[in-house]
Amino acid sequence: MKPIRVGICGLGTVGGGTFNVLTRNAEEIRRRIGREIIVEMIGARRPNPACDTSAVRTSKDVFDVARDPEVDVVVELIGGYDVARELVMTAIANGKHVVTANKALIALHGNEIFAAASVKGVSVCYEAGVAGGIPVIKAIREGLAGNRINTVAGIINGTGNFILTEMRDKARDFADVLVEAQKLGYAEADPTFDVEGIDAAHKLTILASIAFGSPLQFEKAYTEGISKICPDDVKYAEELGYRIKHLGIARRRENGIELRVHPTLIPEDRLIANVDGVMNAVMVDADAVGTTMYYGAGAGAEPTASAVVADIIDVARTFDSPASSVPGLGFVSDELLDLPVLPVEEIESAYYLRLDASDQPGVMTTITGVLSDAGINIEAILQKEVHAGEQVAHIIMLTHSVQESQMNRAIAAIEALDVVSGTVTRIRMDRLD
Repeated sequence: MKPIRVGICGLGTVGGGTFNVLTRNAEEIRRRIGREIIVEMIGARRPNPACDTSAVRTSKDVFDVARDPEVDVVVELIGGYDVARELVMTAIANGKHVVTANKALIALHGNEIFAAASVKGVSVCYEAGVAGGIPVIKAIREGLAGNRINTVAGIINGTGNFILTEMRDKARDFADVLVEAQKLGYAEADPTFDVEGIDAAHKLTILASIAFGSPLQFEKAYTEGISKICPDDVKYAEELGYRIKHLGIARRRENGIELRVHPTLIPEDRLIANVDGVMNAVMVDADAVGTTMYYGAGAGAEPTASAVVADIIDVARTFDSPASSVPGLGFVSDELLDLPVLPVEEIESAYYLRLDASDQPGVMTTITGVLSDAGINIEAILQKEVHAGEQVAHIIMLTHSVQESQMNRAIAAIEALDVVSGTVTRIRMDRLD
């Protein structure tokens, strides 16, 4: 059979890993699909010393790959938004199938890209864009296709998970651990996307669309980072039987869907609460199968390359059976539902509250009275011992579930009390039942 010819755009960490996996496992791959997959061309500004590309045509212009008539599948691994979008759209216009690891590209421009691919009759695959080497997109889009999915929740950014793990295990400050994460290569020089939840929101947007059959709506995702989490919060959460994780949560409600990324207290006995370091995990709750969880490396050259190559193999299989191609978001394009994304003020959650109050009689009654007047029930209270010389008590409370707007009003009322100093720290809780 005629081989499938691949053009790789970008030869950095993931691009180099993809090239090496394709060449190293070429015979195994051939046995799986009945034909060879050959790297026909590489578009990269500079070579990768970890790859022997001497036998492959190369160009410093990635658009040469997208237009080359000998290339069947364009693998976009250059990252970013604008150039990557133009490259993918050029490849599609030239009748090429596309494989990408670019979650930001899909989250922001996926609706446009999938529409263009449908017109040209080509596939766009993006398994590597979410959770690295974990085949979670395939699991949700294909393995759970017979289910009505209720909730997707995950640790989908390894940098943030590493930081919170170090803060918990070694009682370190956020800023201190972030510097180490940058030295280890887990965090970029500008870590904003990782620690403020933007990277996770890109991924959650994709997961929500394939779970619920709705268009991609990244601009409506709520994001909150971990930079304000302090060691005391981590310690108090542990004392109360919880752990803090930076979660992405997409949940189906009667009036729309939740799409949110933020620090979350979850019970310490949940499997996902014990996912540490740079590892990723995604939990899916569905009506027929119940709860399933997918765990593994969320980044790295070869774990991510594993997902990229799997997508290339999936595309190669459609050359013999085009009808077997799976729609980009798992649902027929004209059957996608325009589900509204609920504003964060309309979600319901339990809460962890931490505040400093004057150490005098009646203060606790005053604070709990504010919550009671707002219709908020308290599940647990900790009052930490006041050290010598301190004039404030450190109060930690866990509440029952309440609408966010209700909690906002209560927090504003508490902060307005003369006996309360500073702001109230609020972290959402989710039992992931």
